[in-house]
Amino acid sequence: MVVILAVSNRASADKPVQLIFDTDIGNDCDDVMALAMIHALQSRGECELLAVTITKDHELAAPFTDCVNTFYGRGDIPIGVCRSDVTPEAGRYNVLASETEDGSPRYPHDLTTGKDAPSAVEVLRKTLAAADDHSVVIAQVGFSTNLADLLRSPADDISKLDGVALVKKKVRLLSAMAGAFTKIPNNKGELYDHKEYNVVKDLDSAKHLAENWPTAIIWSGFEIGLNLRYPHRSIEQDYGYVDHHPVSEAYVLYNPPPHDRPTWDLTSVLQAVRPGHEYFQLSPQGRVTVEADGLTTFEAAENGRDQYFILKDDQKARITEALMLLSSEPPHSSE
Repeated sequence: MVVILAVSNRASADKPVQLIFDTDIGNDCDDVMALAMIHALQSRGECELLAVTITKDHELAAPFTDCVNTFYGRGDIPIGVCRSDVTPEAGRYNVLASETEDGSPRYPHDLTTGKDAPSAVEVLRKTLAAADDHSVVIAQVGFSTNLADLLRSPADDISKLDGVALVKKKVRLLSAMAGAFTKIPNNKGELYDHKEYNVVKDLDSAKHLAENWPTAIIWSGFEIGLNLRYPHRSIEQDYGYVDHHPVSEAYVLYNPPPHDRPTWDLTSVLQAVRPGHEYFQLSPQGRVTVEADGLTTFEAAENGRDQYFILKDDQKARITEALMLLSSEPPHSSE
């Protein structure tokens, strides 16, 4: 079953992966590193970032995203926002969008407030409507707010299809950083059932997505990124080719070195864009359920919609190197 999915994902390997990035950027620094990875992968011809949609409801989340996209030479990528009061605080680093140097923005960008951005559902519907059938991969690394709202959306002037039908027609795969599929050790080394942040912060949306999403989903559980730590030496050494870098500054503001941050969101992007590289194994096919208390459970089932990531010890060094090199790759000036 794993081989069948891998072959299916490679069916369009001659074309860049058509990617939408759905993120709660501002709540952790791994979102920023994941977005930087996407830009490096696009510069390598491996993906095309069609849009970024945001599940953090603060007016600086979209401007900071625009800062990062502009830094990598792609300031025209559409950005959509949620307006649902999910994590409405600024976060530790989205404030970089307001920083100035000698009277000019430290990070040039056009979008100054999320209040001026379109809704995430509008951006998602327009992006999907314009895409080829069964071509789009979505990396969801935040809450399920936007994608659940997409599923609930009616037919409109953008598309005659309602949300479920539009997703079924246009989306090939959803790669979600959500849930947990092994027990997690606490600070005493005791194992417990972990109710993962991206699920519990908008539980109704997570349940709706798990129950109604009509295409294949691969799940990067909490345990995956927890066991792949970003080397802090890279933050200290690899981003100094410019005076100010949004990735390293966001990392330091969130939790400075010598902290090695888990790479939760990066893993979801890596598998979404490079399914044939065998970084991770995938579970047998089955079905993920989001329980009423936020616990995620998996039941194997033939031809099931869902699979979750499995990390093998002998792949950890290889994966970590890929995440580090892609996150820190400079913008390609030729674009």
